[in-house]
Amino acid sequence: MEPIDRWIPADVPADRLEAFRETFQRATDNTGRLMLMAGDQKVEHLNQDFFGTGIAADDANPAHLFRIAAGARIGVFATQMGLISRYAPQFPHIPYLVKLNAKTNIVPFQQKDPLSSAWFTVPEVVDFARTASLNLVGVGYTIYPGSEYEAAMLREAARIVHEAHRHGLIAVLWAYPKGKAVADEHDPHLIAGAAGLAACLGADFVKVKVPYRDRSSSPGLLSEAIEAAGTTGVICEGGSRQEPGEFLGTLYEEIHEGKARGSGTGRNIHQRPLRDAIALANAIHAVTVEDKTVEEALALL
Repeated sequence: MEPIDRWIPADVPADRLEAFRETFQRATDNTGRLMLMAGDQKVEHLNQDFFGTGIAADDANPAHLFRIAAGARIGVFATQMGLISRYAPQFPHIPYLVKLNAKTNIVPFQQKDPLSSAWFTVPEVVDFARTASLNLVGVGYTIYPGSEYEAAMLREAARIVHEAHRHGLIAVLWAYPKGKAVADEHDPHLIAGAAGLAACLGADFVKVKVPYRDRSSSPGLLSEAIEAAGTTGVICEGGSRQEPGEFLGTLYEEIHEGKARGSGTGRNIHQRPLRDAIALANAIHAVTVEDKTVEEALALL
């Protein structure tokens, strides 16, 4: 394990340095690897991910997300501030990462290039967390490299990352190449560019698409993105629901062979009944930050 201080950015002010260090250590369980439970899809995908065939009935209610996050071992739970405000009184101790921007998927990227602007500022989030006595760990923001609107999002992302660090918070960027100029959003070279872009914006972690070549993925395809990101930790999206063994096997390869520094999982967790969702989240945590084997993680289910 490398020293935590290697990952502390220089724009964290001296009076917030210890707070950032403690937050980073708690979120990564002293490993530098982040287990992120994603709950931002209620905007991004509307109700598509929460109701329908193969989705547990529990998932129809937003409280399901919070019950999982409260009962499982996670690094952070990422969702929108408005949703947090509805459930925070019941679940104040969840380690929250507030997703500052979001857009729906109603307008397809083929019709119009994506633009996703921040709903709140970092100081507004910090004030909210203080008033509500929340365990605020950090903030998140999505950028769409390749969109004709990328300049606006890059400027906003850079300021958000810097402002987060000034408040002693972790900053996570979702970096998804999208738009009419993007021919293949899973291209390993393009994903490496997005990871490097997140590093240039100062992000602590960047969540990227899984890289594919000839419609298949392997841990080795992550190597260019890992190098491009430098000290910014690369984590891959969890994708659509899979069987636990297959999902955990892929995750193990991404982290322990591909050298990703964490996991970002939404549907594979929350589309299951509460007990199963908590168990799988614990198994993901075991693989991500506890150095457990796939077999050891599956034993937790």
